[in-house]
Order: sequence, then structure tokens, then C-alpha cells
Amino acid sequence: MLDLSAVLAARDRVAETARHTPLDYSHTISAMTGTDVHLKLETFQRTGAFKIRGATNRIATLPEAERAAGVITASAGNHAQGVALAATRMGVDAKVVMPENAPISKVKATRSYGAEVVLEGVDYAAAAEYAHELEAEEDRYYLHAFDDEMVMAGQGTIGLEIIEDLPSVETVVVPIGGGGLISGVATALKGKDPDVRVIGVQAEGASSVARSLKKGERIELDAVDTIADGIATRTVGEKTFEVIQERVDEVVTVSDDEIAVALTTLLERGKTLVEGAGAVPLAALMFETFDYDDDETIVPALCGGNIDMNTLTTVIVRGLAETGRYLRFRTILEDRPGALEELVSIISETGANIYAIQHDRTSRDVAMNDAEVELDVETRGPDHVDELVAALEAAGYEVDVLV
Repeated sequence: MLDLSAVLAARDRVAETARHTPLDYSHTISAMTGTDVHLKLETFQRTGAFKIRGATNRIATLPEAERAAGVITASAGNHAQGVALAATRMGVDAKVVMPENAPISKVKATRSYGAEVVLEGVDYAAAAEYAHELEAEEDRYYLHAFDDEMVMAGQGTIGLEIIEDLPSVETVVVPIGGGGLISGVATALKGKDPDVRVIGVQAEGASSVARSLKKGERIELDAVDTIADGIATRTVGEKTFEVIQERVDEVVTVSDDEIAVALTTLLERGKTLVEGAGAVPLAALMFETFDYDDDETIVPALCGGNIDMNTLTTVIVRGLAETGRYLRFRTILEDRPGALEELVSIISETGANIYAIQHDRTSRDVAMNDAEVELDVETRGPDHVDELVAALEAAGYEVDVLV
């Protein structure tokens, strides 16, 4: 099993490529949670995510013959970029298979770092299956995204940085996809200080580790569904699962709505942009999915910031809606002059601001003399939303809340 010495050795190999990222005290999150929160900003890493660490360590330890043959891997995005840049810096040819629905920003970035990109499969598992076919056909070395001790050791250098920068740390919260990051981080932390608590977090729609731990053996999900595409894996690795069982204190899950709130909070209050996978540790802390003490020193590991702009738009709307700052609703009006103006007047009187209106007189779902109206409205909070809906219903409108 992976040990501390492997992580310590990895630090020297990745030092020239991977940045030592900041550990930033957050007044805002500390006040919100009643704890002492320091954010590990791996969003500032080269390629925008931690994956460069593991990829660099793995390629650096390959025999010369395998490096000469080139590497191939599968990834939803961040590992792809890490492998691409690490391989380019070491003069190794790289090919990456990414799911067909991978964020376009991550596809473009991977190509820009020098790798050949092949789009294949509906998710990471399908992409990995095709990558293994190419591995055999082209005699390349398959560089696994997480189930490889050298990859795990490289990721574990984050844990070394955390405990050396903040020796008083009590709990570190880490996202889990396939388990490579948390395996390395837990190994580093427990090797340095066995009393440090390690909490793993998964998205509810990709909770293979949480379910595997309950069953006592690895399981594979039929499908995954989450905005946190960076951790959307159907199963945990064999090697990583052993480390998680041994060294991770607890694994919890968070919903996509909770992830969206955490992401928008970081963006608005912390001026920090993360992707869905990067927000899950903070979501777990903010929504108290694990127990912690007042003033406990906690480090959420914000593992990546490579979010697609289209996805970001959707996530921001969901985050604002979840906190009562945005409301999308549908209602029915009489199809007559002035009807829309009357509706808008009620909204205006409550102090809400209309962002968009869609007026449809031809919808088959309404009577011939009616019109369907969908509105996006900016609001001040949950109480304001309740006030607005109550005012509309008091005026005789049926309000169908969409977001």
C-alpha cells in the first residue's frame, strides 16, 4: 500500500512542474460556519487543477522505453490537461481519450498543452474502455487517472503542503472521484500526524465510494449524474479503495444544489472561481454533512477551477435560486391588452427586478383566450421570494415555480 516515503519522493519530482499553491484563511467561511477555515487553493495550480502533480510523478518514474512509446489516458478533463502538459514538458508523446460530452474548455486546453485528443464514450468509464483499446493497438503506456500508486503519491504532495503550511490543521476535506487525490492526501497527512481527520466528499449523483464503503466492497454505478464532472466516475479504484478504507475517517455526499451554493459563495464572497468538483468540500462544510466543533481548524481542498462557461452560467442560476436570489416561474394571463402590464406592476411593487420575460400566446397547454408567461426575476432572498409569490397568488395568479 502507498506510504509516506512515496509521497515525499514525489515532491522532489514534481517540484519543477507543479506549483506550491496558497493556503488562504477565509474570514467569510469561518464566520458562516463558526470554524477556522483555510482554503487550499489548488485552483491556482498549473492547468487549473491538482492533476498535474500525479501525471508528472508517474511519467517521471516510467522506464525510458515506455516513455519513448508514448502515453495514453482517459479523462473527463483535468487529468487530461495534467498528462498533456507533463508529457510535453518531458518530451513524451501523449494521446487522451475524453468523453464526448466533456466541457469544450477542457478539450481545448488539453489540445493546447500538446496532447492529441480523441472524443469517445458517454462518460469516463466508456472513454477509458476505448483508451485501453488504443493502448493495445498503439503499444502505448496507459497512464491511469487515479488507480496508480505513483499518481496517488504525486497528488499526495498537496497533503504535505497543507500540514507544513498549517501544522495546527485538524480536519482536511477532500473531493473524491476515483480516489487518487484523497488516497495521496490521506497518506501524507496520516503519515505526518495520525490525529488529522480526513473527510472525503462525493456528489450524490456519483457516490460510488460512499456506497462501496457501506457495502464493504467496491461497486460500480450504472451511470453518474452531477454538475461536478471532475469527480463523475462510476467506480473507485482497487488501490485507492484500500487506502480510503484504511486512512479516510468519513465519506459524505452533497447534492448538486449544495455544490451550486458553495460555488457561487466562493465566487461572490471569496472572489475565487472553482469547478463543481472543487466546490464539494466547501459544500460539505457549509451544509454540515459531517460533524465539526466550534473553532475547529478545517482545510477544504479546492481541487480545480476548470469550469466550462456554459456550465458556470447554469450553476450560478441554481446557486442564486437555492439562496432565494433568483426566481423563475410560469403563470397564465388573459390574452387581452394590459394583462402583462398588470402582472409586471405587482412584481415591481414588491421590489423584485425582472431579468427576462417569455410571452407565449400559442401554447397548447393553455386556453385559446389565455397566454402563458415565463419570467426570470432577481430577488433579495427567501423572504422576498415568499413575499412575491404571495402577492401574485393574492391577485389571482397561479404561480408555477420552475427554479
